[in-house]
Amino acid sequence: MAPVAKRPPGTQDILPADRPYWEALEAAARDQALRFGYQRIETPIYETTDLFVRGVGEGTDIVSKEMYSFSDRGGRSLTLRPEGTAPIVRAYFDAGMQVEPQPVRLFYIGPFFRAERPQAGRFHQFYQFGIETIGDASPLLDVEAIVLGWNWFAGLDIAGVTLHLNSIGDEVCRPAYRQLLREYFRPYLAELSETSRARFEKNPLRLFDSKDPQDERLKHNAPRIVDHLCGPCAEAFHVVKEGLAAQEIAFELNPNLVRGLDYYTRTVFEYQHESLGGAQNSLGGGGRYDGLAAALGYRPTPGVGFAMGMERTAIVLKQSKPLTPLIPEVYAIALEASDELYVFRLASTLRARGYGVIFDPGLARLDAKLRKAAKRGARVALLVGPEEREKKQIVIRDMHSKTQTSVAERELLSTVVQMLGAR
Repeated sequence: MAPVAKRPPGTQDILPADRPYWEALEAAARDQALRFGYQRIETPIYETTDLFVRGVGEGTDIVSKEMYSFSDRGGRSLTLRPEGTAPIVRAYFDAGMQVEPQPVRLFYIGPFFRAERPQAGRFHQFYQFGIETIGDASPLLDVEAIVLGWNWFAGLDIAGVTLHLNSIGDEVCRPAYRQLLREYFRPYLAELSETSRARFEKNPLRLFDSKDPQDERLKHNAPRIVDHLCGPCAEAFHVVKEGLAAQEIAFELNPNLVRGLDYYTRTVFEYQHESLGGAQNSLGGGGRYDGLAAALGYRPTPGVGFAMGMERTAIVLKQSKPLTPLIPEVYAIALEASDELYVFRLASTLRARGYGVIFDPGLARLDAKLRKAAKRGARVALLVGPEEREKKQIVIRDMHSKTQTSVAERELLSTVVQMLGAR
């Protein structure tokens, strides 16, 4: 009989062997965020569709091609969240955080959803660690966000990460630059990819998002926005570069870096790792989004943040160092069915004292049970049969030295402490 269902395409099971890497990512994220004064926030898995249409941008690939949207029973259009910034800005205003001391620093870890073409480290349901700093336009907060992300990789002992940096100006200097781009690209429209031709009129900045080889030469020779920034944008970018230099964080100026969302202004940045190869080498990135709140209908409020891809970072972490799941150190074995409840109680006593214990019920040969204990990685096995139970004794076997001793039940805890240390 065929299985009822298979794992849907573009999804993944995070198996026990992978969990140590994910737990390391999450622990390092919490550690770094808390050090910088960020507080954790969780928003709903789905939001109103209009939040993303207005916030992310109707012409972006996310909104036009990749969102999972549906209608609820009341006929409202809802969308599984494809990114985290717009929901957090919405939550910031919904909760009245704008009256709190500014800026408000928030971080999140959770799942997101996009109907992108699955690739290495890219799934329809994916996970991100992100931060948002809302309520202050200081470019040093851009530096803080970049440093926090950099420290996250350092805390994971991931080497080989490179930082790419650019400024894409704001609505003061961008209109003239967009026109300059149109004038540059117009004679080459026939040579551009179909996607880039569609972007040409709507938002020519997004031509730099193209990964199509036929667009590369034209992108390389295009005017650079950093050469056409207005005074305030140029000054802010200078502060960001000085701040990174003061932190001794090397960066590569990348004039093609624009990030694919309409809400970005001024600073944009991306962390890349060459081991991932080609167009899929981004581990995450972010930037400033001073116009997002107004686009959503709220009071104009500056913000900056990033989102890190957990899947790709887990791939790189696996390449950096092997991690193994934490396994209970004690394996409790009942030799007869009549001994099972007694052994179960012993296991519960040790768990209450902080030890991890696997209870092995069922009838099987002792050598088979000991092989299971060894395969599980247990350091100590407890063996109880009718004779031991009658004498209120437990055989304690050292799984490494393969030696064993009998102790009275009242001495069980002290013996385990002596073998494994206190908990």
